[in-house]
Amino acid sequence: MGKQRKRKNEEVEELDERVVDIARVAKVIKGGRRFAFRTTIVVGDNKGRIGIGIGKARAVPDSIRKASERARRNMVTVAVFNQTVPYEITARYGGAKVFLKPASPGTGILAGGGVRAVLEVAGVHNILSKSQGSSNTLNVAMATLEALKQLRSPEMIAEMRGKQVEDVLPFWERAARYQQRKTLDVVKQKQQDERKANKGKTAGEVVAEASGRRKESES
Repeated sequence: MGKQRKRKNEEVEELDERVVDIARVAKVIKGGRRFAFRTTIVVGDNKGRIGIGIGKARAVPDSIRKASERARRNMVTVAVFNQTVPYEITARYGGAKVFLKPASPGTGILAGGGVRAVLEVAGVHNILSKSQGSSNTLNVAMATLEALKQLRSPEMIAEMRGKQVEDVLPFWERAARYQQRKTLDVVKQKQQDERKANKGKTAGEVVAEASGRRKESES
């Protein structure tokens, strides 16, 4: 029991937790109105797992605890690709509408409110977004989660469309991979030329030529 409790506490500490919204709500009863607090919390491991929880209680700490427990129980895995989303996507929840667009490294998270909190705990660091329709923080956060849940990985998209994975990547990823292949080809060609030039020579002659070239470059 002690080991299980310790393991559970370690898992709790690993998750990133953000309070998205705290709202005062009222319930009409026979004797009047009963006030309470509704807290929305989003949790994630910054690696693609995320969950949203809502808790209601007469006191704020109790509502936060309830929301945190529900968020951890409802965690799902979303397709995050190189700290951004694989492609553009739009999702709705209630009256809120959220548009997400992939961005190149260094762009940052161009979002605010509930959208930023959800993206940060999911592990997204470069993205463009637009929130349309209702500005309700809860609905905006839920719409963002719906958009992330609808995403598919590049490998899955390529398999569905019968294409290579590189053909469905964002253009900057394709350019980076092309440059990497080009650099590797240049290195391989240089190694082949050196092997051809050193063919038939003894080990001592090869070492002497290499040291001579090194001295020339240093001078």
